Amino acid sequence: MNNNNTSSSNRIALVAREYLVPFILITSLFFMWGGARAILDVLNKHFQLTFGINKAHSALMQSAIYGAYFLGAIPAGMFIKRWGTRRGVVTGLTAFAIGSLLFIPVSYVMQFELFLLPLFVIGCGLVMLETAANPYVTLLGDPRTSAGRLNLAQSFNGLGCIMGVLLGGFFFLHDDVQAGSGTKIALPYTFIGIIVLAVAFAFTRVKLPEVKQIKQSEKGNTGGFRRLFYVGLAALVAYEIAEISINTFFINFMSDDGFLSPKDAATLLSIGGLGLFLGGRVAGSLLMRRIAAPTMLMICAIGTIAAMIFTMMPLGTASKIALVVCFAFESIMFPTIFALSLSYAGGNTERASSILMLSVVGGAIGPLAMGWVSDTISNSASFAIPLAGYAVVLIFALLTRRN
Repeated sequence: MNNNNTSSSNRIALVAREYLVPFILITSLFFMWGGARAILDVLNKHFQLTFGINKAHSALMQSAIYGAYFLGAIPAGMFIKRWGTRRGVVTGLTAFAIGSLLFIPVSYVMQFELFLLPLFVIGCGLVMLETAANPYVTLLGDPRTSAGRLNLAQSFNGLGCIMGVLLGGFFFLHDDVQAGSGTKIALPYTFIGIIVLAVAFAFTRVKLPEVKQIKQSEKGNTGGFRRLFYVGLAALVAYEIAEISINTFFINFMSDDGFLSPKDAATLLSIGGLGLFLGGRVAGSLLMRRIAAPTMLMICAIGTIAAMIFTMMPLGTASKIALVVCFAFESIMFPTIFALSLSYAGGNTERASSILMLSVVGGAIGPLAMGWVSDTISNSASFAIPLAGYAVVLIFALLTRRN
């Protein structure tokens, strides 16, 4: 990606007019999986209180859902290549709904380990959705605005995250966390499952142009993966480690020392942190029509590194503020790294997408490591893990700026 591409794309539409309806339909999926993933950050704290488990133990929930991403990414890509985007979306939504409804029988038993099964099934559905949707969005317009287009779609992922945390805080974080906890867990997931089934049915009634029908970029379909594609994969893994780790233990960091109650910390996560996350993606999608994506990624990586350093320092309220501000800087990272990496994939869109989705295994690794450091050393020291992740993102940004 050359910086001089940017000036020529100042007035290029983010989404080609003929693909506006497919873009809207696919973007609705970003909202749905954003909510499904974000509600875990509240459920994590709820299970710590309900079952009396430590942070590393509760992080097994993230390992279940993101481990499913790792195991399912390649099969998802093969399925979509064989059967197409629409069938991939319907299959992913169906698995998402089944996993959500499995919370009903499991909630009657109320054993922590059993909750990992529905989360794993949900993860299998979500990886199918993301493998289908992320590359699909990059193709619905000019290649030079693919990163901005994906950031715009991912903005609705941020909105879904806000709604997921608000919903989770309403149901899970009350003073009477022990009372009726099984019903509290099953009810929101039942609601989610019914909605997802309705959306799956809607997708069976619509037609989406398949990737092979969409005009490819000038890179063509016959090239092999370039070196920077694999660097981008490493950067995505590092980003997932950082993002999911921070989200998982945000409520702990804000509440364990009495700074906020768990419920107020969940509200701060949704309105403050994820609000900035949403705003950052919207702003990023617009700014990248004028600023080259690698440059934007570099600036944001530097911002996240600075925020993590301040978070780890004993600065009281200032450390808490730094953690919230980090959400604004990290907001554009996943879609930008994803789009840039695809540009180095030689046009092998479906295969490249499924490989890149393997990166979400970072969400299974990071919280376990961060939970262990937090349990054995301190909450502040555990933020060295996302700090290292953001450093890898900075390296990728610098390499793509030079390419």
